[in-house]
Amino acid sequence: MSDSAIEIVRTNEGSTKETGERVVVARAVYEHPFIVRLCHWLNTVALFVMVGTGLQIFRTFPSFSAKIPERDLANWPRAFAIGGWLGGALQWHLTFMWIYIGTGLLYIAYQIFSGNYRQVLFTGRDIPGVWPMVKHYFFFGQKPPLRETYNPLQKQAYTAAILLGVLSVLTGLAAWKPVQFSWLAWMMGGFHYARIWHFTVMWLILLFVAGHLIMVISHGWNNFVSMLTGWKKDPEY
Repeated sequence: MSDSAIEIVRTNEGSTKETGERVVVARAVYEHPFIVRLCHWLNTVALFVMVGTGLQIFRTFPSFSAKIPERDLANWPRAFAIGGWLGGALQWHLTFMWIYIGTGLLYIAYQIFSGNYRQVLFTGRDIPGVWPMVKHYFFFGQKPPLRETYNPLQKQAYTAAILLGVLSVLTGLAAWKPVQFSWLAWMMGGFHYARIWHFTVMWLILLFVAGHLIMVISHGWNNFVSMLTGWKKDPEY
């Protein structure tokens, strides 16, 4: 048993104590360190606000440039937008941008310097395990046995989410400051294409969120609570 795991066992007399007895009543693992949980929830709030304000910003000119016919590409209902008007949406968007960037940098730095990234990073050895998990989550297939904190599909999703987070920041900077970050805008094909990339990345992140929620629901209540307390009761691995 690892240093971060606790077993509650029952003695012959019916009392309980930690470790060292025969019948294990419950087991808990410290799965999510405080910094990971802090970054997760702050980033969730920041993402929610940025998507809502981004839709409000897009509502002011729902197209991308002359290269795409100048007509409304998608006119979002006001109920899905945050900020009230363009100026308000920009202020909210730029404020929460710094929270989004700050929590993202803190999360990545913690994962690297603590070595915790090993349980999240998707590698070549995880490839064979992806499809069995896809069948389980989305096609009601048999659940493969779990040997680690995160299964291969979760690793793939979380690694992709980090990359999408980086892309969302780079494309956002190019769209926000196309003169100051002209080299970045140039790499993306210019200001108008930077907007397209930024918009596309937003939808890919929302697709990740949808898949993430399916995974959370599939793993049950203990999985959700672990992101609040750090401890996961009766883990499957």
